[in-house]
Formats: sequence, structure tokens, C-alpha cells
Amino acid sequence: MLTIKWLHSLSAVSAAQWDALFTTDNTAAAYPFCRHAFLLALEQGGSVDAGSGWHSQHLTLWQHNNLVAAVPGYLKQHSYGEYLFDWQIAEAYQQHQLAYYPKWIAAIPFTPATGPRLGLLSADLANSLLPLICAAIKQRLAADDFCSAQWLYTTAPLQHSLTEQGFLARHDVQFLWQNSGYMQFDDFLQQLNARKRKQIRQERNQTNGFSIKTLHGNELSAAHWQAIIRCYQATYLKRSGHQGYISSQSFIALAETMADSIVVFAAFTDAAEQDIIAAALCFKSADTLYGRYWGALIDAEHLHFELCYYQGIEYCIRHGLRYYDAGAQGEHKLKRGFEPVMRNGSYLFADTPLSGAITAYFQQETEHLKAYSAAAMQALPYKKN
Repeated sequence: MLTIKWLHSLSAVSAAQWDALFTTDNTAAAYPFCRHAFLLALEQGGSVDAGSGWHSQHLTLWQHNNLVAAVPGYLKQHSYGEYLFDWQIAEAYQQHQLAYYPKWIAAIPFTPATGPRLGLLSADLANSLLPLICAAIKQRLAADDFCSAQWLYTTAPLQHSLTEQGFLARHDVQFLWQNSGYMQFDDFLQQLNARKRKQIRQERNQTNGFSIKTLHGNELSAAHWQAIIRCYQATYLKRSGHQGYISSQSFIALAETMADSIVVFAAFTDAAEQDIIAAALCFKSADTLYGRYWGALIDAEHLHFELCYYQGIEYCIRHGLRYYDAGAQGEHKLKRGFEPVMRNGSYLFADTPLSGAITAYFQQETEHLKAYSAAAMQALPYKKN
């Protein structure tokens, strides 16, 4: 007997039960953002739920008392913090006086990083359980519990399976650094054209006045964390007028439960390393470094490049990681050797007069992104063969 349950908090399920679903293969096991500890830290710290406009609605499938499948999900009243944005669609709904919210998304909050969105006790269950999960979503859509269902930053195989279940495929372009077996940073530079090689060296030289250090999660003190949080909040306040999506309480919870996955590139004002004045907080898996949260107490453009890009590249080379996923947006990544890659989303909307227009829009958008990605590949600064 299989039963669908919608959970309003991950505290309703044990970490062992939840994490077992996301360790059925090496890729899923390594991905940090589906871990119970990560998602619960967002909940308990108030980064989601409370008045955030994100309301936990995790879809779970049970066989008696055994959790056999789960999708991290949220009921949302807005489109902030998703990165695979749908503002144009929301605006069209508003113009036609149609309700667009609430919507349900299968996603990791504030995390535009591709990874597993369907956890399974056994990978062999995918073909039999996904139709049941999609049926539960469609049932709630038909009951007007939400106006659309969106799976964001899915793997390509899952997007294909969702398309077979009637979801519309959508795409975006991000930039990913890939390790070609480099032994040191200069090996990477040697693959770039002379102009870019010179530019990167000049940018790195601009930060020689700072002491820069790599700190793993277990090396971060309470004082370090307070400084990192201050940097993050100061940068968001300057850029967006608020203190950021991740609360201080969530950061502290992550420090306690996710130390094994955390890497911080920090800049200090002097060699004594007393005060962090800028920091890039990353998470790592077995083969990928994920750049996530940046902040600084001073305005130093080249320091941003150093901590968010060059230190990360060096870290991947030094530790044998294959990829550096430095986050969404930013053609400045392209100029520094990050290659364009297609990202995936899957959407199911309640039937409205806009349904045909949305389908056409997604198709046109995908063709545009394919052309953009091809042009971006040609603009990469690597030497031409």
C-alpha cells in the first residue's frame, strides 16, 4: 500500500530516512543541497516558512512506515530566490487577471545548482513511482491548491521523464568551469589566449595587499562565522535593500551540521588574520565545488573575482574536483574560462487561455538559448586549435 503525504516540515521525517533516498548513486550521494541537514537549517532558521513566502510542502511517498520516495518542495507566494525566473509569465497572468500564485516548486531554495530533485529508496523505482507522484501533483493542481507545479534545476533524465508525464520543458544557460586534469593554476592559464592570461594575472596581483586563506567547515570558529554573516548581509543590503535570503540562524545551523561540506575563501586585512573583510562560502561534493554566498565589507571588484572564481578554480585543481559551479548569471564567468551549459526546468500549468502562448514561449526561449550558448562557446578565451 503506497501513500502520498505532504510534509510541512522536514522535522516530520528523520535524517536517516530522508538522506537514504538521495544516496542511491554516487552523484546523488555527493550533492549537498538535498541533505536533510541543509533543508532543515533553512526551515529552523526561518529562511523558509514563517513570513518568507516559502512554505514547506515536501512530497513524500510511503509504503506502510517506510519512506520510499520524496521531492523537496515549497508552496510559494512569489518568484524570488528561484533563479530560473518566471516573472514574464507571472506578469502575463496579471494582465489577463488570472491568479498565478500560489505555485508549488520542486526546488532547493536560493540554490540554482543542478542536482537530484526526486529521492528514491532504490533507483529501480523511478519508472513506477514517478507517475504516482505526478498524479498527486495533478490532483492538487485540479483542486486549485496551486496554479502551477515547477521542477527547477533538474537533471536531464528527470526532465525527460517529466516531459513524458505532460510537463513542459524549459531551459536556461549557466557557466561551469571544468577541470581538464590541471596540476596547477598556471596549467589552466596556459590554455587561455595571451590577452586573457595577462588580464587574470593582473587581477590577481591587485589583491596582493590582502591575506587570503582557505578554511574548511571544521576550521571555522564562531568569530569567523559572525564575520562571514556580516559580509553577506552587508553586500545584500547594499545591492538589494535587505539582508539576504539566508538568516543568521540558518548559517549557524549549517555550521553545526554541514561542516564536512563547507569551504570558505576568506580575505583578511593583514597577515595576522584577525578580521575577515570579504568571504565566499562554498559547498563541495565528491566532484564539484559549488560557489554559493559572497559578501564583503569593502568595495573591491578584483577581490570578488579572486575569492569567487580564482580561489575556487585553484581549489578544484588542488583537490582533484572536476567542476566548479559558481552559481547563476554572469557573463564575466565566460571571460574567465567558465563554459556555457544548459540547465533544466519542467512546468505544469492549470489550463488557461495563456496555455498555448506559454508553450510557444518556452520553445522560442529554448531556441534562443541554444543560439546564445553556441555563440558563448565561440567567445571562450581558450586558445583555438
